[in-house]
Formats: sequence, structure tokens, C-alpha cells
Amino acid sequence: MRIKGFLLAMMATFAMSTAATPAATNTLSMVTGAATSQPIGHYEFCQSHRNECGANRNVNSVDMTDAKWELVRFVNNVVNTTITPMTDKEIYGKDEVWAYPTTAGDCEDFALLKRRILIQRGFSPANLLMTVVRKPDGEGHAILTLRTTRGDFVLDNLASTVKPWFDTNYSFIKRQSSANAGRWVTIENGRDVLVGALK
Repeated sequence: MRIKGFLLAMMATFAMSTAATPAATNTLSMVTGAATSQPIGHYEFCQSHRNECGANRNVNSVDMTDAKWELVRFVNNVVNTTITPMTDKEIYGKDEVWAYPTTAGDCEDFALLKRRILIQRGFSPANLLMTVVRKPDGEGHAILTLRTTRGDFVLDNLASTVKPWFDTNYSFIKRQSSANAGRWVTIENGRDVLVGALK
């Protein structure tokens, strides 16, 4: 895969930045609730990638080091700047196709690729969760949530920085279960006070 070769070349020359490890806050993590519907695109993705949609063994949040933060920031930036944003309609001629991009993709494709790369680099699938949000204009959007002992952080193709989940203007709707990548749960504290969501 072209991205893999690109990443290996970039990693060889990558210098550690001076960005500090994010500090803890009062609203660290999303509160998840009951089981909910799996997005149709993710359901179809799981039919062809069954090994990526099952139960997770280790569901403890990852304890991040400076090196891990640098890797996460690096992967977020490289994928954001390497993949060309295009809609599923433009690429496949239909809506809601969740796939690993090689040159172009939409929001969930960016998130899937970041997830796969970080899993390959040693992160647990339980801590890299596909997440559905709503933008302030009401449009649906997909991002990747990183669960850490310092809270939940967002890797987003619309943002160059990795942010705490509550430091976005999104309404958080649902995400993959940390216990099982093929199941989804609601996000109970993802609206109103925390992120100013639409009513």
C-alpha cells in the first residue's frame, strides 16, 4: 500500500516536536450508554473485515507517553495531508461506503485508516473507536476517538490538531463499543452543555 511506504519513509525522518502531553481536565471522557444501531456503512465494512469487528481483549484505556502522543499527532497529520477529501458518491457512485482509502476518501475513510495504522503500531483496538458526530450545521460526520487515561481525544480529518473531545463544536451521537468493535453505544454526555449541540 502506498500509504504504508510513505509512512515508513516519513517515520525515518520524523523529529519529535516540543508539544507537551495534554493535561487532565474535569470532563475527561465520554459517558457511553445503551447499545444502539451500527451505521450501515460500518456494518457492510464488517462483513468484509470480520477480523476487525469482534470482541476486544484489553479494554483498559491506554496510558499515553510523550512518544505515543507524537505518534498519534504524526499519523493524524500525515493521513490528513496525504488523502484527498472526496465523497463516496464521487468515488464509488453511491452513499455510505466505509473503506480504507489509498488516495482519496471521506471522513470515515480517514478515520479508518488512522485507526488501522495506530493498531499496527501497537495501540489496542479498544482505544481507537469510530465515532459519529453532528457538525453545527447539522451534517453528520465521522471521527476517530482515542481513549486514554487522561480522557478521550479526537482525530479528525477537518482538524490539524488532536483535541480533547469536549474541545470541539460537535454533538457526539454514538461510537464503537470499547468491548466489541462490531457493536455501537450511545454517548450520553455528548450534547448541550459540553459541546453546544443543536437541539
